[in-house]
Amino acid sequence: MTGTPLHSFNDGRTLPAVGLGTYPLDDADAEKAVAGALGLGYRLVDTALNYGNERGTGRGIAASGVPRDEIVVTSKVPGRHHGYEETLASFEESRALLGLDHIDLYLIHWPLPRVDRYVDTWKAMLKLREDGLVRSVGVSNFTAEHIERLERETGVLPAVNQIELHPLLPQAELRAFHESKGIVTEAWSPLARGREVLEDPATVAAARAHGVTPGQVVLRWHTQLGVVPIPKSADPGRQRENLDLFGFTLTAEELAAIGGGKEHRFGGDPETHEEF
Repeated sequence: MTGTPLHSFNDGRTLPAVGLGTYPLDDADAEKAVAGALGLGYRLVDTALNYGNERGTGRGIAASGVPRDEIVVTSKVPGRHHGYEETLASFEESRALLGLDHIDLYLIHWPLPRVDRYVDTWKAMLKLREDGLVRSVGVSNFTAEHIERLERETGVLPAVNQIELHPLLPQAELRAFHESKGIVTEAWSPLARGREVLEDPATVAAARAHGVTPGQVVLRWHTQLGVVPIPKSADPGRQRENLDLFGFTLTAEELAAIGGGKEHRFGGDPETHEEF
């Protein structure tokens, strides 16, 4: 298995090119999945307060035996905790559940523009970073306009924007915006709903050509676009497969064919979706 490359953040830190998602695992399953994945070589773990599995994720990190400073742990502040003081308190809740003294990457889970408190939340996250409790700060499900407002009002851009991204929603315009700002694009739901993407003829043909699985093709598609996919799996074999992406390279024609279909969003619209 070829080693996992790293992306550089705009704050000088680094991020592995593929990570482990934990939604919707419960605490028990998250503990087992995280410990196993770290043992296989994963070094990026993604959770959130709203996933309800931070305690299990933290236990999995502790059980893995992998040195803490080798792991990038991501969590997210939920909509019900938007606001300056609320965010500081939410962070302490997450940190306690995880059993960690710091969180490596802390994200705003959704912008909730109607509530209009994400700038205050961002300012609190910058305070947490300044205090050394958070290493890097980012966002999730933000549009370019939301990010531009953060920059305009605080002068600080997120290191990451984690968004729904897969071959049925390639997000080319937003990816280009991120690149222009030095923001890393992360993909949640990188395999979409699975079947639609994994049984696509272009994906199947590429898998046959390279002697890999359709899932590996789709995740490699992400990494070759410069996107960090965060697939969820509790199965050790699938975890191993999802990490083993760097021993083959898709051709330009394969990349275009995989991402060339009709766009479909499975999750919420960042302009209207509210998740508290």
